[in-house]
Amino acid sequence: MGLSTHILDTALGRPAANVSLTLAKLDGQAWVELGHGTTDADGRCRTLLGEHVLEAATYKIRFATAAYYDERQLTGLYPYVEIAFTVADPTQHYHIPLLFTANGYTTYRGS
Repeated sequence: MGLSTHILDTALGRPAANVSLTLAKLDGQAWVELGHGTTDADGRCRTLLGEHVLEAATYKIRFATAAYYDERQLTGLYPYVEIAFTVADPTQHYHIPLLFTANGYTTYRGS
């Protein structure tokens, strides 16, 4: 069904727009980049897979958070956040949200 993500800046209580991210799939021992994008005004990116089909595999999304912090004149502890996850059933939708501040982050499987 697909893959999506959503980023919320919990310190500001709003979506994190214009954050660059990349999607990669684990192929043996190497990560192969499948796509990239930027979050929209609502902090969402629904186009990471591009023309690729979601498969049963291990993936990771890399969120480039340093530029986001720099724009806000913040010193962030994490220059990027990588979330690795396993797709067991590619017929389901996988929503991988990121909630973050300059000094911490959390994630979960959304809907």
